[in-house]
Amino acid sequence: KAQVLVTEPALPAAWRNTAPNLAGRMPPEEAGKKDSKEDTKEVKKEKEKEPPKDPKVLLVENLGQCLRSIHAGVAAGDQRVLGRAARSLVGFRRTMTPDVLKMLLEEVVDAGRPEKALYISMVPVKDVPMTDEEKAKEATEVKLQPLPKPYPPEFEAFAVLILLMQLVEMKEKDKALQCANSLVCWLKPFNRRTLDFFNARAYFYLSLTHERCNKLSDLRSELQAAYRTACLRHETMGQATLLNLLLRNYLTCNLYEQALKLVQKTTFPESRPNAQYARYLLYIGQIKAVQLEYSDSHSKLMQAIRKAPQGANVALGFKLSAYKLVIVVELLRGGIPERSTFMQKEFKAPLRPYYAITQAVRSGDLNAFKETMQRHEALFKKDKTLTLINRLRYNVIKTGLRSICLSYSRISLQDICSKLGLESPQDAAGVVAKAVVDGVIDATIDYDKQFLTSRQRHDIYSSCEPQKALHKRIAFCLQMHNDTVKAMAYPDESDAKDGDDPEWRREREKQQLANVDDDDDDDMGLL
Repeated sequence: KAQVLVTEPALPAAWRNTAPNLAGRMPPEEAGKKDSKEDTKEVKKEKEKEPPKDPKVLLVENLGQCLRSIHAGVAAGDQRVLGRAARSLVGFRRTMTPDVLKMLLEEVVDAGRPEKALYISMVPVKDVPMTDEEKAKEATEVKLQPLPKPYPPEFEAFAVLILLMQLVEMKEKDKALQCANSLVCWLKPFNRRTLDFFNARAYFYLSLTHERCNKLSDLRSELQAAYRTACLRHETMGQATLLNLLLRNYLTCNLYEQALKLVQKTTFPESRPNAQYARYLLYIGQIKAVQLEYSDSHSKLMQAIRKAPQGANVALGFKLSAYKLVIVVELLRGGIPERSTFMQKEFKAPLRPYYAITQAVRSGDLNAFKETMQRHEALFKKDKTLTLINRLRYNVIKTGLRSICLSYSRISLQDICSKLGLESPQDAAGVVAKAVVDGVIDATIDYDKQFLTSRQRHDIYSSCEPQKALHKRIAFCLQMHNDTVKAMAYPDESDAKDGDDPEWRREREKQQLANVDDDDDDDMGLL
């Protein structure tokens, strides 16, 4: 009898190392991968089991790390490191506790300075009663890691700025004003590029405290002298910040002519911070709108909105002010803002009065426009858009006239008066005559028979208007490309030589971006 031998099927050579054995055994490579995955899971479990650190200990560690980076940046003369430290001030303002702030001031402020006791006495105390656990945690002494002495002046500027930011947040107006004046007076004699970021931030809060105390006009000469000094020293950060503070000072006091002269005789630095440039564009757009240059104003305001932080809850005050101006300027140009502008979740309620104005202008209803103006007059005064909105009365009439000319080839002046809500046919005749001269409508007036005759509309595509609009869009795209190329940043050679862990570097960059957004949000709160 013939015997039948049963053998395992032969596998191709490419499958032998990857496919599992028919007997149920894994290849050695996959077995090693499985072991490594199990090891990583065990490490993650061990990390999860570790108890979280005390917030106070973590705060002191972050402070020590920031001070060490400041010391290294001062020694190397690297302004980027100092810029990162200045952006971290917002995070420390939110997490700083009174005992840690006192410990920091006692450590870094020179004992020979008479302001040291003043700074320590100004440290705000929490009004909320503490529990026993919080009192026990506060009683535990935590000290900073020792740093080489003598301390650079950047340490004291860093600590006093945290104190000043907390005083501003707690709305301690008088203490904040006194602290800001003391800090600025102390920083004036220094001519160190490593202090530029702290110096600019000190002037920013000095202007903010003066504005909240209604003493902004008293600070104007001080800001002008500081701006002149920053230009002589080539302080880029100081020039950008002080120029914006001067423009805000003029605009708050309704000195638009002085603000326009300042803009014409100064230049904004090219290597500017993005937040400062966005604020500068907003002020330029506001000045242009008052000067009846609506096209330039609309362009500057849209650039300011695009350059503002794009986070959903970041720089809301700045973007809201910009959107309000953009809506009014768009209406003054003869256009209608997009509906999506009013439907944004965070701006829907604040923009509701401006939406009512837009509806009145769009429909050409003069009565609805007057009612909306009377109802929200206080808000428009607060936003400083009341003067611009008063100019929209003629735009409402123009819109109504345009719709009447589209509907009627011939209509009497009495009917125009009743439809637009004017007082008399003589007023209607004057308004219609001005609209004809301005080119709003193409029509003729018969004064003897008191009626208006419309002419046939011309095709706009037979003119040069489409070519001009296309040229304008192309120029805008080219300008955006040039600005993008200028804004590109490249890593230094020293960063590549450090040999840091790539994962740790990515986490640090994410934290820096978060600090930038927080910093922009804090600065935009001035608006």
